[in-house]
Amino acid sequence: MSSSTSNSFHEDSENGQESVLEFERLESTLPPALRRSASSLLEVIQSNGTPPASPSDPQTHDASIQSPVPQHLRDLPHQQVPVYQTVPGRNTAPTPNLKDKSHRQHVINKLSKSENGREASPIPIPKPKFNENIYKPAMNSKQSSTGVLWATERAQEYGYDSEHVGEWANLGQGAPEHGDTIPGSFPRPKTILVPDASKEYAPTAGIKQLREAVANYYNVTYRQNKQSKYTYKNVCIVPGGRAGLTRIASIISDCYLSFFLPDYTAYAEMLSLFKNFSPIPVPLKEADNYEMHLKMIKEELTRGVSALLTSNPRNPTGRCMKPEQLQLLHQMCREKCLLIMDEFYSHYYYDDGCTGSSISSAEYVEDVNRDPVLILNGLTKAFRLPGWRICWILGPEEYINNLSSAGSFLDGGSNAPFQYVAIDFLEPLKVKNEMRALQLHFKMKRDYIIGRLSKMGFHFNEKNTPNSTFYLWLNLSHLPGKLSNCLGFFHECLHEKVIVVPGFFFLINPQNLSHLEEVIWYNYVRISYGPELHHLENGMDGIERILHRFGCLPYDLKE
Repeated sequence: MSSSTSNSFHEDSENGQESVLEFERLESTLPPALRRSASSLLEVIQSNGTPPASPSDPQTHDASIQSPVPQHLRDLPHQQVPVYQTVPGRNTAPTPNLKDKSHRQHVINKLSKSENGREASPIPIPKPKFNENIYKPAMNSKQSSTGVLWATERAQEYGYDSEHVGEWANLGQGAPEHGDTIPGSFPRPKTILVPDASKEYAPTAGIKQLREAVANYYNVTYRQNKQSKYTYKNVCIVPGGRAGLTRIASIISDCYLSFFLPDYTAYAEMLSLFKNFSPIPVPLKEADNYEMHLKMIKEELTRGVSALLTSNPRNPTGRCMKPEQLQLLHQMCREKCLLIMDEFYSHYYYDDGCTGSSISSAEYVEDVNRDPVLILNGLTKAFRLPGWRICWILGPEEYINNLSSAGSFLDGGSNAPFQYVAIDFLEPLKVKNEMRALQLHFKMKRDYIIGRLSKMGFHFNEKNTPNSTFYLWLNLSHLPGKLSNCLGFFHECLHEKVIVVPGFFFLINPQNLSHLEEVIWYNYVRISYGPELHHLENGMDGIERILHRFGCLPYDLKE
């Protein structure tokens, strides 16, 4: 071997070693329940795609909940597969011996720049969340970051600055563009008046004028033909959606609460914080694109569930229940089960021709003080003012009274000046016009990213095309090697200054009481098309560069 060839091999090996170490350090920052993800990713790379076990094999677990092996990996010669160890007593697929030096070198070669075409970079050293050398009496140092926060923290270690974004495309943050960038939308406020009354603490249920405006909006929009109407007594103003969920969690007791996976990552913290109820995760099926079927609801009610939490439209899949499904859901749960409906994306709704219409459980509540339904929404998403932290909960008066009391010891209530400004936003005709402009703009952005990703070889149909929200639940399983794994894809995106959220963060497993390891969505990432169009363009360009480096762009393969 010539010295130049030897140096090249040595350089590739060193770069590959750096890439492995970089990835392992990235993995070390994950919450404990997710740390097995890196091992799984390295298994895929190292094995070159072990053919799945025979369905008749009694040791094979349910294929419907396995992380799928991409087809192009299954077709590789079996002799390329390295030696595996099996873990005695576990009914799972074989696990490679990652400590074996030859296997590790195989991984290093697969991750080297000769494989993926990118120069090795300085290895980021994830910063510990807490200084382990400082004694911290009684503090919970095991608290982990939610998915979006974790993704942002890792991006910061690669140079991302949220105040000076530069060339970065943050497709991870769950927030809409907040500037005057949408044709037909009313201008975002630049200044606000601060009336004398707003210098005092606002009531923990919110100021009466805003509560009345919220009730009136829902009555005009969803309850024109209903005898029972909302009043201000049915509305509680809360300082953000998380605060609203926390208040709700604090007032329910002695019950089973079901929720469906995947769903909003912050539910995990809320559900694990309180011990006054038992949370039950219900995994949805990939084959149905994670649709929540009413049959599943009936099964939950049959086993004694008396509270049910879900987002509708759903985060992260971008789909929502059809009106007839929503009506049946209310009929099934009325007087049997508390429905907690997270409707923050109800106005990002594209199935009705972008007319400004929206979907809400408020339309299917018969009696506002008898039907046990709590609806969450606010200025955060629909009015594109996430920094204001002005949101609301609608529900029966008794629930609202309890939520107000909870606010007195949990959060103290919402910002008073912003509440006064928000009153005028909720004039029903103004909302309708605003939502029409919003829907046209965000549907255009949705179509843009789906068009770009389709050209890159991703497949979309009616089921996996979002009809609401500004999220895309992107399946990576057809991609080669590490790209088929959400953490590997995330890792490569960081090098292209693109932020996405790995899919396994949407596994909500409060208190780690459930054995859901095999339901983790290794092959999905959530992409937000909330940011402005030029950020989406940068993000799609970055993903395209990644696929080009790995040689899996359809138009590259044709050349």
